[in-house]
Amino acid sequence: MPRVIVCDVNETLLDVGALEPAFDAGFGDSRALHEWFTTLLLYSEVATLAGPYADFSSIGAAALDMTAAARGIVLADAVRTRILRGMRSLPAHPDVPDGLAAMRDAGLRLVTLTNSAPAAAEQQLAHAGLSGYFERVFSVDAVRQFKPAPDVYRSVATSLDLAPGQLRMVAAHAWDVTGALRAGYAAAFIARPGKVLYPLGPQPDIVAPDFREAARRIIEAECLD
Repeated sequence: MPRVIVCDVNETLLDVGALEPAFDAGFGDSRALHEWFTTLLLYSEVATLAGPYADFSSIGAAALDMTAAARGIVLADAVRTRILRGMRSLPAHPDVPDGLAAMRDAGLRLVTLTNSAPAAAEQQLAHAGLSGYFERVFSVDAVRQFKPAPDVYRSVATSLDLAPGQLRMVAAHAWDVTGALRAGYAAAFIARPGKVLYPLGPQPDIVAPDFREAARRIIEAECLD
């Protein structure tokens, strides 16, 4: 049987870069977006390793305040709200609908696995017009740990009553790919601009420059074996 395709959401399916104008307005520098999102990911891992657990939106708000404080900025409430609410209304990357449609039409099962809380993830996918492609939306909230903790990936396999090797993670993050591979998944890495694989970790069998090409290679690997 073909593997079930497990898609990451933020940056893989959805374009976080759409928040750049809000960061430019609040920080006077759109590059603060990268600082914020990196801080958000870092402290989600801190929450997993050291605790306490908080949902991704709460950590995102704390990380935004940290980013502002590090730059000596006090964000206006309107800008802060615009950024945090903006995470729930991100557009899909242009290559994503075609790739999802191709995999669906090839008969592949599609689910998501995201750091976002369940309600936020559902809202994100609905706003981006992607909900109809997925049979399940999985969140790290189920195990109260963030990716790349191995229990996160194993929980999806358990929920689907499958072995980890029967799933394939698709992500634009090297840490997500590494976590999935270490948990026993196959993986496909979306090498979006600025995204590179971790050279000391296990390597995926599929590396593609965009989601559309990744889908083509996944279909070849899963449906033609």
